[in-house]
Amino acid sequence: MISTQPYLIRAMYDWITDNGLTPYLLVNADYNDEVEVPQQFVEDGKIILNIKENAIQGLSLDNDWISFQARFSGNQFSVFIPTPAVLAIYAKENGKGMFFKPEDFQKDIDQNNTAKPNPRNKTVLKEVQAVNLDKTTPSTPRTPRSKPVLKRVK
Repeated sequence: MISTQPYLIRAMYDWITDNGLTPYLLVNADYNDEVEVPQQFVEDGKIILNIKENAIQGLSLDNDWISFQARFSGNQFSVFIPTPAVLAIYAKENGKGMFFKPEDFQKDIDQNNTAKPNPRNKTVLKEVQAVNLDKTTPSTPRTPRSKPVLKRVK
């Protein structure tokens, strides 16, 4: 069964842009070798990307991949993100959006256990990489009432 995550990402993107807000993606840059983001802007294994229409070109929100071209420090860069590497999509202005647990997508990987083609090089992954939950969980435990805190990476 196909994961609901890509559908939810597209829906949240539409909702955020329809309200005139700026959609941001929080991405696990350490998810696997297929994540292609500018490494100089990665902090603590994560990167926040502005995916507003006027900030990027050629946005593609596919079931398996999110891809686009953008300028970082004046240099053109092609960004490729496997959908399970997306940790959140939210509005910059008010923080409203949707956060994803890595283990939610892991269930879909375990059920399918099939490789997905990479649109970048048209090859098939040898095996689907499991999400390392130790890397993606915060180092300090949160109380049930605490709110998530995002750090802006420029």
